[in-house]
Amino acid sequence: MSQSVETRESEASAERRSRFGDWNATATHHTPAEDAQAILTGVLLAALGLAILAHLKFLTGGVAGLALIVSYVFGINVGVAFFLINIPFYALAIGRMGRAFTIKTFTAIALLSIVSYFLPDVFSIAYIDPLAGAVIGGLLVGFALLALFRHRASLGGAGILAIYLQDRFGFRAGLVQLAFDLTILTIALFVVDFAAVIYSLIGAVVLNGFLAINHRPDRYLAT
Repeated sequence: MSQSVETRESEASAERRSRFGDWNATATHHTPAEDAQAILTGVLLAALGLAILAHLKFLTGGVAGLALIVSYVFGINVGVAFFLINIPFYALAIGRMGRAFTIKTFTAIALLSIVSYFLPDVFSIAYIDPLAGAVIGGLLVGFALLALFRHRASLGGAGILAIYLQDRFGFRAGLVQLAFDLTILTIALFVVDFAAVIYSLIGAVVLNGFLAINHRPDRYLAT
């Protein structure tokens, strides 16, 4: 009987660890300092990518895209909108992804909200070609998400669900995000002009294609 209890406890412990609840036993074995560096880098890259897209009045997918829509419609700072929209997704992170993932994701979201709020005071764009902006903005956000995903964090929203579905069922995170992105871009048809939607779609394809190629569950198993 005691052996059976110990077995169940061992299985439960393994399940918790698989949901990234143990800081020292994640699949990538990163230290807290390495996680901090990746989160900061990812946040800065994402903020720059979103700044380019916002300058061109383009959109992106997921909660970031929804935050841009709210920003355009209501005139709310995109960083504030991003933080507020992400609040409901914390329940999924806590219930499904574990403590470490939730803490790192919350930190990334809070930092991105703060950086996006103050970025216009220190960074401005005079001109950027729309196609170049869509591609560069998509790549920057893609690099940001890759850095965060590899350190078991995300920028909330669809990213949380994308990582959960990839780890639980093997679905590609990039393809899951693409489905959400297409939904957001459909909503965008009612907010921005058609040309902006086309450029936004190009940026979303670049972003999620980059993730689909570079973020796979059978790769990047650091020891």
